[in-house]
Amino acid sequence: MRLRRANAESTVEAMNALVLTDYLKLELQQVPTPQPGPGEVLIHIAACGICGSDVHGFDGSSGRRIPPIIMGHEGAGTIAAIGPDVAGWSVGDRVTFDSTIYCGQCDFCRAGQVNLCDARQVIGVSCADYRRNGAFADYVVVPARVLYGLADTLPFDEAAMIEAVSVALHAVVISGFAAGQTAVVIGAGMIGTLIVQALRVAGAGHILVADLDPSRLAEAKCSGAHTLINPNDGSQTVTQVLNQIPAGVDHAFEAVGASATVKQAIAAVRKGGTVTLVGNIAPQVEIPLQSVVTRQIRLQGSAASAGEYPRAIELLASKQIDVRPLISTIQPLSKGPEAFQRLHSHEPNLIKVILTPDA
Repeated sequence: MRLRRANAESTVEAMNALVLTDYLKLELQQVPTPQPGPGEVLIHIAACGICGSDVHGFDGSSGRRIPPIIMGHEGAGTIAAIGPDVAGWSVGDRVTFDSTIYCGQCDFCRAGQVNLCDARQVIGVSCADYRRNGAFADYVVVPARVLYGLADTLPFDEAAMIEAVSVALHAVVISGFAAGQTAVVIGAGMIGTLIVQALRVAGAGHILVADLDPSRLAEAKCSGAHTLINPNDGSQTVTQVLNQIPAGVDHAFEAVGASATVKQAIAAVRKGGTVTLVGNIAPQVEIPLQSVVTRQIRLQGSAASAGEYPRAIELLASKQIDVRPLISTIQPLSKGPEAFQRLHSHEPNLIKVILTPDA
């Protein structure tokens, strides 16, 4: 493959890629380097985070990573080559990219709801409808329309967290949250903890967080949570919420994706409150319908992000949102299989793993 570079041409025939060859099996392979087509760019990946959805793809539980597939959608790097019909970008530019590939032409895209695009695809996902290789590799190809530039002062490992930050920001935006309101976040994983930071930035009056992992709760406290709830301590999530906010919180953010925690979120909000569903693991959950109807609870789904990347970059650059404490370890791509096993086994104190190309 011939890469168009700034001052010279170079040939990169093959690249390293972490391939999900079967469920629970990852292999570092040499695969052909992708070629950017019209409107596309080739990015030399500098860092890519392992998302919780990748871990659920790894074990097959989500059904959204059908082998063989190169996963990874939380990436950042530099432009290595530019395809035809691309303007405004140059080889060497530091960039990240939206994980959602949208068409830009449908009614949803024209309305700014790119996350609901009729032709939506996600980088690093393979399902019944499409297969698009991701960024657990030396290079990835993406449409130029999903690119965002990065300042030289933002490290690539932090930039690899922009996608996750945008998801958290989107959840808070779409919930209708207003400054001074109260909220409970159920599930203090990566997205849940970033929702805590997004709520803090939005001026939350009181933030409660529930999780079974003490180390995650500790990080949520550092991120701005006021009250921590650990059901393993005998604390009942809903009881503890109502002890702090007797009428119930204004908003609940469910970042797990299970029937039990969805029910807790519904029970924890006040009459007329909003439950924003962010967790997306179980295909189906049960809800207490009468409680939702008679208390006029609003159930709001939140999918990916839609225009929050610039704000996410701004908040990271200004350190109003700080992702550095959430990065547990940075490992070379060749250590990817081990990193996935550690995450899959729920190793304590392991929140975010960033993979980088081998030297």
